[in-house]
Amino acid sequence: MLVLDKIKLLLAGLLGVVAIGAFIYLEGSPLVVKLVAIIVGFMIALFVAWTSEPGKRFFAYTQDSIAETKKVVWPTKKETLQTTGLVVLFVLVMAVFLWLVDGLLVMIVRFLLGTES
Repeated sequence: MLVLDKIKLLLAGLLGVVAIGAFIYLEGSPLVVKLVAIIVGFMIALFVAWTSEPGKRFFAYTQDSIAETKKVVWPTKKETLQTTGLVVLFVLVMAVFLWLVDGLLVMIVRFLLGTES
């Protein structure tokens, strides 16, 4: 990474800190003013970061990620409900099974120790 890119990223970070500081400094101001200050500050910081080489690579990565999510075949509502139902059923069956095993183990331990409940 070039020195100029490092300077740009440092400047972007400082601009983000300044935006947060402006939000805090404007404590008595209306919420709209505070929100505009922090949003504009972060937008400027993001723009500065975007002009660096790592920023451009990150932007390209996000574009590729968006393109990949568009290729995903998402399940239908019916498939989602069926899968959720199977998971819930499995959890219930396992809960009952583990409850029975726990009870059996408690009975065995009590028998071995000779204690009664």
